[in-house]
Parts: sequence; C-alpha cells; structure tokens
Amino acid sequence: MTAAVTRACPLSVWKPHITENNFAVPASSTAGPENLRFARRAQTVSSNPNQGAYQSWILAGFSNPTSALAPTTRSQPGSLCPGNNGTVFRSSSGITYQTICGINYGDDIRPFLMVASFDACIQKCDAYNYDNHAVRCVAALFIPSRSSGEDDCYLKSSIAHPSIGTSTVEGAIRYSIAQSAQVPVSATSSSLLSLLSSTSSASSRSSSSRSQTLSTTPPAASTTVSPPGVTYGKGSSVIAPKVASSKLHGPSENRPTSQYIQYTTAQGITLSRSLLRAGVNGDLSTGYDISPQTGALEVNIYTENLLAPLRNTPRLSRDGGRGGYLNGQHLFMFCDTGTYSTANSASNGDFLDFVSSSVAVDVGMNALSGRPIYLQDGIGGWSDNVGRQRGFAPLTQGEQAYNIAMQGQGQRYALWIESSLVPLDAETGIIYAPIVYDNVNMETREAVFTYTGNTLLRVTAGGRGGPVARRPIRKLFEQGEPEWGVAGAYRSWGPSGIGGTDGSVYLFGGVSGGMLMARVAADSIEDRDAYWTGSSWTTIMPSTTSKAFFIEGPIMDIDIFFSPRHMTFIAVYLTKYADSTFYYRYLIAPNAIIPGYAPGGDKNSDYAENLLKYDWSEEQVLYKAQTGLGGSFIYSGGVHTRYFGSNDIVNGGSRMLLSWTAPTGQTPASAVTEYQIVTAEVNLV
Repeated sequence: MTAAVTRACPLSVWKPHITENNFAVPASSTAGPENLRFARRAQTVSSNPNQGAYQSWILAGFSNPTSALAPTTRSQPGSLCPGNNGTVFRSSSGITYQTICGINYGDDIRPFLMVASFDACIQKCDAYNYDNHAVRCVAALFIPSRSSGEDDCYLKSSIAHPSIGTSTVEGAIRYSIAQSAQVPVSATSSSLLSLLSSTSSASSRSSSSRSQTLSTTPPAASTTVSPPGVTYGKGSSVIAPKVASSKLHGPSENRPTSQYIQYTTAQGITLSRSLLRAGVNGDLSTGYDISPQTGALEVNIYTENLLAPLRNTPRLSRDGGRGGYLNGQHLFMFCDTGTYSTANSASNGDFLDFVSSSVAVDVGMNALSGRPIYLQDGIGGWSDNVGRQRGFAPLTQGEQAYNIAMQGQGQRYALWIESSLVPLDAETGIIYAPIVYDNVNMETREAVFTYTGNTLLRVTAGGRGGPVARRPIRKLFEQGEPEWGVAGAYRSWGPSGIGGTDGSVYLFGGVSGGMLMARVAADSIEDRDAYWTGSSWTTIMPSTTSKAFFIEGPIMDIDIFFSPRHMTFIAVYLTKYADSTFYYRYLIAPNAIIPGYAPGGDKNSDYAENLLKYDWSEEQVLYKAQTGLGGSFIYSGGVHTRYFGSNDIVNGGSRMLLSWTAPTGQTPASAVTEYQIVTAEVNLV
C-alpha cells in the first residue's frame, strides 16, 4: 500500500528555494500594492501620502443583491423618495444598501452631521465603520429639507426602534441588515413600520467580544433569513443515499483578470539576526501585526482610481484547491501557488513569484453543463503589472520578514488552506488555516512540515476586486493541540435559518484514527469554547491521543453536510492511503433529522448534535478519480456545495460538485504546469 499522506497540501521538490513574496521587482515593472485590509494600521500611515488607501476589513463585507434584487439607478438627491423606496444600490465604497423612505430610527450615533447630499450621508456611514473596524453604522438618514447650516445626516447603530419620520426622510439600510429584518423591496412607510417593529430587535449588532464560556444551548432565535428553494424528503425516516451517476468534467482553466491595483508597498520590517535561525519560533506569528505586503486587496473608493492593466497574462501552478459558495460566488482557494510568464509547447515560462495561498472564483458556471470550469483570480490578488501575487491569507510581519531573510536556505512559514469554506452568515465565510513551518534540506530536497498551530480567516466575496481574507487573530490553536478546524467544520444554523447569525460552528479535530469534535457559538468564533468527550461537552481540551471520535478512519480531506433530500448528514472524504477515491458515509439516525429552522423542526434543539448521537454507515465508494498525468495519486478533494442551485445536494437535490488536485509530473514552468484542478459531478439519490 502507498505510504500515508500527512498533509492535504504536500510540497513538491521545486519549491524549497522559493519563499513568500520575496523577489525583487524588476525596474520594468510597477511596484506592488499595499495591503488595505489589515486591522491595525502600519506605523508608516501618517507619513504615507496614500494613507487614504488604508481601510478596515469591513468595507469589503457587503452582501450583493440576488439576481431578483439587482442594484438600481437612484434619483438625484431631493427626489429620491418616495419613488425609489425599496430599491437596492451600492454606495461609492462598494457596500450594498436598500433605500427606505419616511422611516426614522432611534439609536443615534452622535454627533449629527451636516452634509451636501444623500450620497454624502451614506459615505459618512461607510467611513464610520472604516474608522471603527466594525459594522457599527447600519443605516443612514438624510433630511433634504433642512436649511443650509443645519444637521441633515443621521447615522444609526440599529433599526430596533422605527417610527414614522416627521420630515421627509431619505434613508438607506445596509442590505444584509434589511434582509435579516425581512424588509421588503418595496413597501409603504406604514407597512415597513409594522414589520420593523416586530423584527428589528434581532437586527442590532454588537461589537463586544464574548468571554470564553461553555456553550451548551443555541442562542435565542432571531428573524428567519433562510433562502427559498430547499426541498426536504418525504416520510419520517432517513433515506439511504445511493450513487446514481457521475461525470468527469476535466481540468480547470485559469483565466486571470487583466487589471491590478497599482499601489506602492510599504517597507517591511527587518528581524534581528537572533531570530533568523532554523526552527519554529511561535512569536513570529503571535508577536507581530499583519504584514501590509500580503493579503488580497479590494476595489473601493480609495483604490478604484489606482487600477492599471497587467502587462501580460500570468500563468499559475497551484497546489490544493478547496472552496465553497459565498455571496453569489463559487470560490476555489489554494495552497502553494507559483506564477509564471506565458509558456507554449516549445518553451517554458519564466518564474515570477510564489505565495503560500491564492484564491480564484468560478466564471461561467461551466460545470452546470458538464464542462471544465474557468477560474479567475481577482484584481486585488495581483502585486504588480507582470502578475506576481500578494497571497490570499495574510502573513504577519514576523512571518513575512523571516521568509524574506531566509530566502534560499529552505525555511519559511506558510498559511495553507486545507478545508472547504465554512459559511458563517449571509456575508462571511471562515477558514481555520494551519500555520506551517517548512524546513527543507537543500541537498536532499527532503521537506519537513511542522504544524505550529492555526489561525482564523474571515473571508468575504462579491466585491469587484475578488475575495478577501482577514486574519482577526494571529493564532487561535497552538502547536501540540489537535488541529481543530484544519480538516473542516460544520456550520449548524440556528432557528433564524441559513444565513443567520445564531447557531454554532462544529470544528473537526484530526488526530490519528479519526476526528474529534469541538464547538463554538457562531457569534464568538474567536473563542475556544467546548470539546466533546465522547459522552458530554467540556471546557477541557482533549489531547492528540484522545479516542473520542465522532467519526473514525484514516481521513485526510473531509466535508460533512446536511442533505434535506435524505434527511440526514453525509460525510465525503479522501483517506490518507492515496487510492484516489472519494468515499461517503451517512448518519444512521432512527428518525429523519429535521433542522430547527425547517418546517416541522424543533427550534429548541441543535440538529447538529445528532452527529454525536448516532453511528455512521459503512464506507462506500462515491467516486473513483483518475490519477494525475504523471500517475500520482490525487489529493485535496472536496465538495463544492450549492453549485447546482435548487438541484444541489444541500438544497434537497441530488447533484454534487467534486474537485481535487492531480499532479501532472511536469515542471511548474511548463504549459501544463505541475498541478491540475479537476472537477466532476456525482448524483446521489
């Protein structure tokens, strides 16, 4: 039997001499952009003439309207209401709002403001959130009838106390807040007031952090935000899933954007010589702010004028390839990614750059018709005009400075994305990314990977610049602890339904022999709350030798999802034994499992607790993939849920999109590149 695989993103022999973003920019190219998404501003901001480009994480966190709620053109200030009541639009910062006419709200953010227009008032709301690094302004009201010199702009921290406006009120609510409160697209002031009075208490957002306490019950219910189109199976029993058919699509094709954000990168820090040695140093991850040289950028009011064309179309060789659905886009997130100039059958491309993570989105939705997918990297992912990348997952200044200083010696820190995206709410996904120390013997090319703990990434998507990851906490779990969340996690939606903010996140902890389970409330994901002992929850973390498995086996890559069609949970995974086979099991419950937010569900129970109560079925083959072109095994396999809309397995349908990485045996500089990202469809009835 082939030797077991230890990580989902194995390193190939061509990489040891390459480190993260550590290559000098040739004089012929434009200097790379600055990271606009780190929570703490760099010390150089005050002296930087482009300091307006710095902005907090939240400005990329908007929720795009659905196709039925496309942004509309608004009237000029003063003629907005009532004709445009309920219309949906984007502010100049890229945030999606819904227009509300004639409604006032309590919970003022003071002081009141004097502005020239409705648009300027909305900009004040966006700027307030920027300054506070959180969504604290959820609505803005403009009074066009106010005389010159009077306050006419009122920012609101919630929509919890609505009332009929005594003056002409032109207002806008952040679209995600309006949706959570079930504000209709078009309504009268009286109907809006009636609706908001009964639901808006759930729309208040708090920026305070929770203490680290044991979560034993789901949070209180809020308003229902579940999307339509979920179909449940019939009867009162679990329906055993069976493979009906499958279809191979083939390898994906990269179709990069043609623009990047032209912004000068700030100078990085220099580490003392005592820190530049081989071996893990956890302080490099925990003792430094996020590096402004790493992490994808966003296109917004500060950067839209900095867009410039790429000089050539870069070619990418990527490792890994997990993903998921977020804010109307299907994301594919990768581990180590090399960038090259154009190659052809006669000559290889020139090496340009290397980063430990990258991201692309599906364009064209080709898999719907059984064809290979097209992947497009975002505008904000490029570092310069020749196609170097910034990396998707931000590094700390300590990690980045170490990588640069140790260039060519075989040591580096990497953030690898090894699991599917976990949806957190309607706008945000999360990833528990391992912080890996890579130590390569430069003579033998033997690589040793050390798990040094993991960090939490908050991911947003839907913006013009492409998906963006924020790293709100430097390190969440430590080296020596189970690798919580690295293999994946399950989002258990609360009574408010899919896309709500209540419920829990269940983290899988991969150890020898199976998976452990941890749990944290969805509104406090930076906490370390509760761990399953095999019979109960505790605040005491189990060791890596624990046998309190909720699922057993030599599992490497795993996705667990709830199937409404089968009324139970399904686990899809690859094993560590390199047989290029997707397996599946389903949870054998005595009765059909119905989520609390679904018709007939128990709102007082957490349906994901069933994962700990019942046994799994015997392992069955889901899909046997072809080996790579070089004959090597596949890895980094996963399910991309919600790809097929109402026909998708998680919406009550039977269709499921699988993807995996297949090594080609070719050099990464070749036209084929070293890896192919391959997809297939499976129908599970």
